[in-house]
Amino acid sequence: MSEEIKDTKKGILTTDDYEKAKKHFNDEEYSQEEFLTLAKMYTESFKDVKEGELVKGRIVRIQGDNVILDVGFKSEGSISKAEFHESEEIKVGNEVEVVLESVEDQEGNLVLSKQRADFLRIWEKVVKAHETGEIIQGKILKRIKGGMVVDLMGMEAFLPGSQIDIRPIRDFDAFVGQTMDFKVVKVNIPTENVVVSHKVLVEEEIADQRDAILNSLEKGQILEGTVKAITDFGVFVDLGGVDGLIHITDLSWGRINHPNEVVKLDQTIKVVVTDFDEEKKRISLSLKKLLPHPWEDIENKYKVGDKVSGRVVSLTDYGAFIEIEKGIEGLIHNSEMSWTQHIKHPSQVVAMGQVIEAVILSLDKEEKKISLGIKQLEPDPWDTLMQKYPVGSRHTGIARNLTNFGVFVELEPGVDGLVHISDLSWSKKIRHPGEVVKKGEKLEVIVLGVDVDQRKISLGHKQVEENPWNHFEKLYAIGTETQGKVVRIIEKGLIAELPEHVDGFVPTTQMATSKIKNVANHFPIDDLIPLKVIEFDKENKKIVLSAIATLKDKTEEEIRTYLDKHKLDRVSVQEIQNAETGKIDTSDFPIFEVPEDSQSAQTENKDN
Repeated sequence: MSEEIKDTKKGILTTDDYEKAKKHFNDEEYSQEEFLTLAKMYTESFKDVKEGELVKGRIVRIQGDNVILDVGFKSEGSISKAEFHESEEIKVGNEVEVVLESVEDQEGNLVLSKQRADFLRIWEKVVKAHETGEIIQGKILKRIKGGMVVDLMGMEAFLPGSQIDIRPIRDFDAFVGQTMDFKVVKVNIPTENVVVSHKVLVEEEIADQRDAILNSLEKGQILEGTVKAITDFGVFVDLGGVDGLIHITDLSWGRINHPNEVVKLDQTIKVVVTDFDEEKKRISLSLKKLLPHPWEDIENKYKVGDKVSGRVVSLTDYGAFIEIEKGIEGLIHNSEMSWTQHIKHPSQVVAMGQVIEAVILSLDKEEKKISLGIKQLEPDPWDTLMQKYPVGSRHTGIARNLTNFGVFVELEPGVDGLVHISDLSWSKKIRHPGEVVKKGEKLEVIVLGVDVDQRKISLGHKQVEENPWNHFEKLYAIGTETQGKVVRIIEKGLIAELPEHVDGFVPTTQMATSKIKNVANHFPIDDLIPLKVIEFDKENKKIVLSAIATLKDKTEEEIRTYLDKHKLDRVSVQEIQNAETGKIDTSDFPIFEVPEDSQSAQTENKDN
């Protein structure tokens, strides 16, 4: 006989085991051969059970809170009473299905689990249901992140929030404790995780209903649905298993900031089908088209000249749009916001959301356009401006804006007048208004003219004083000798300031008989030079001067001194005496060109 037989614990029975066993019996009773034969028979009487296997055991006794089981192994095993369900009877002789978790614990006893056995039985059913698509009933136990925990025949499964229903769930807690039908949609065998869905069952139920709706859809059809979801761009409506979208522009005839201003979640509404894409199964809906268009009887609601009230709903560069009522908007152009101010942007007068009053200026039903004005709420100040600012009246204003052609003077808030550059000084050749006045400074003016139609006021500053040219006519008669201070070098000559602060022009040809390339090199600013008047034009306020003319009567030494002082080429006295010093054509000289203001000067001015 073989010296080795299989043992359930160590795997092998050997002659060593026989020697150990002799301590417990008389070796004359059993020979080694008889011992091994009996041991083999004893061993074969037990089941070959592996850890983790599902086995049946019989209750042999109950010890306190433990139930002792015989599973056909050498030793007995025990499980806690707590592993039994309340409905199960615990009675000696009853069979119980358990899992052998370990062959022995620290005390050498079998480690059994009834709960694990119960789980494996349920697991087999769940896996089978996943394979066959069988519907299983379960109870929702609690809410967790991302979904719910479901009791599925005694084991826990995960129900994602998106798989509860075809409609978005807003109150998950309301489902806790409910018993529902589920379909197993995912089984993870290694981790023993199960994912279930109730939504797929609902979708299967309404599949025929959805097909019926899609097959019967047509433009213009009126349907009833439930608001399923609200987004920034529109509203999704459940039409009974199929969703349609109402774009935000199709919710109301008027402007809205968000769809929740018109509808609420779960609200039942009627809609009209405006479009249907069969390929993409997209349904476009409209709510506003079931409402009468606000422009249909516009002529019975509003007339030109009516005063209306509305909310500012849009600001553009050219004006503000006012919502008089839902779907009816009017434009207040910038030019209709103030009688006196030039409004560059409507935000200077109104703000978004502000409720204001306005007057209807025009109404075009066909083009759906209404023109409004707010300045018409007050009298036009230009109607009485002539009374307040008659021609010739004297006022003090503030220089608000300087341009190349003049200075805009504010007579009162919103009322500006233009002082043209030619009306700033009687005697000085002004290149820019900044030479006379700075922005923000006060300036005395005389009203020269008021054009109510063009809304322009012409002002003058020099007219505050008496015209000195009658005096200058005597003081600077042709042939008068004087001296001037160089104040500016210009093209073809220089400007010299004469006594009594009047400017005169000295052409380059009247400074020397020789050619001068750079006047500034010979006649620096503030240099005093002897001059003689060779032309006086009272009407055009022009004085032309000559240095050569003064030298004609001078001695040779005085002439040389002049030439040397101004670094001019030496010439003969006779050449200077014979030089032409008569009237000079100055018609194309820049000094005598007066800049003109544009026609739109006073409308382009104001608050720059």
